[in-house]
Order: sequence, then structure tokens, then C-alpha cells
Amino acid sequence: MGLRLGDIAPDFEQDSSAGTIRFHQWLGDSWGVLFSHPADFTPVCTTELGFTAKLKDEFAKRGVKAIALSVDPVDSHHKWIADINETQNTVVNFPILDDADRKVSDLYDLIHPNANDTLTVRSLFVIDPNKKVRLTITYPASTGRNFHEILRVIDSLQLTDNYKVATPANWQDGDEVVIVPSLKDEEEIKQRFPKGYRAVKPYLRLTPQPNR
Repeated sequence: MGLRLGDIAPDFEQDSSAGTIRFHQWLGDSWGVLFSHPADFTPVCTTELGFTAKLKDEFAKRGVKAIALSVDPVDSHHKWIADINETQNTVVNFPILDDADRKVSDLYDLIHPNANDTLTVRSLFVIDPNKKVRLTITYPASTGRNFHEILRVIDSLQLTDNYKVATPANWQDGDEVVIVPSLKDEEEIKQRFPKGYRAVKPYLRLTPQPNR
């Protein structure tokens, strides 16, 4: 069975393009994005790794570390990184794990026999500072990941961890948010949301984003 939301992300020690990674130690108090790739020198993944490198500042301001995985060895990773830097006009600034022994792939259930019994599927995990899995997405090989959506989900998770709110459909940072239904005391609502709220229905109460 694969990892489920709320599970502790498995720890591991593995070589990478940036040296040995002890995963939980490497994460420290940061959020993490771990995303897998079927193999080096694959076209869609080349664009994804390049775009991730360009998002360095966006990840940094959210306290997020990115780390990729491919089943090829480190010497292949370094050659691939040179291609990524050249073709995507960037500099890869995060580790790519060497998973030639499939250790991490097995821990994170990244090999799906009905898709391909030797290559990792293109999964992505968002992991919080408590090492809990907060988001999992698995993409088909033909579809590049939407990293703006990954950032949007991280914004939502970080907001809703600190306030008694949820984020509605298509929410973007700065939009109205939903007061959680479990919060019913009017005095507490006034204290938590001094800008007020509008009740579309008793269970659907919208308020300005509280940290804005």
C-alpha cells in the first residue's frame, strides 16, 4: 500500500548529485517537495527540473526544500543536469537522488507494475516540518507537472495550519477563505476574524484571508 496523507514520510540515506542525503536530517525544520522521474534524459522531466530550479526563490520564501529522484546513478545525473542547465537556461540548485537500487522507490511506492515494472512513476509528495505527508500527486508520463499548483497547495496548507480556515475552489493567495464549520462560537469568530465574514449559507462563511 502506498503512502497516505498524514503518514510519516519514510526516512532514508541515499547518494545524490549533491552528496549523501539523510532525508529527515536534510529536511530539518523545512517543508519538502520530493518528486520522482522515470529516468534521466527524459524530455518532460527535463523541463520540470529546469522550472523547479527557476522557482528557487518561491520555494525559499515558503521554507520549502526541493529534491528529485531518478533510478539512474549519480554520474548520469551530473550529465543530465548539464543538459537541463543548457536547455532550460537555469542552474539546477537542488539534489537529484541516485535510486539505482530502488530503495527510495520501494519506500515511496514509486514503481507501479501495471504502468511499468522497472521505471518509477511521476509522483510528487509535499512533506511538512513534522515529516508528515500532506499532498500526493501522481502524473502520467505524458503530462508535465503544474508547479504553480504545487505552490498554491503549499500556500493553502501553511495558511490553514495556522488559522481555522479552509481554501475554496481555485483559491489563490489573497482571496477569501472559508471559516471551518466546526468553529461556531460568535465571540471566538469575531476575535479570530476581526474583518468580519459573510454567510452564504450557515455552513459556508467567507472571510478575508486572515494573514493579509
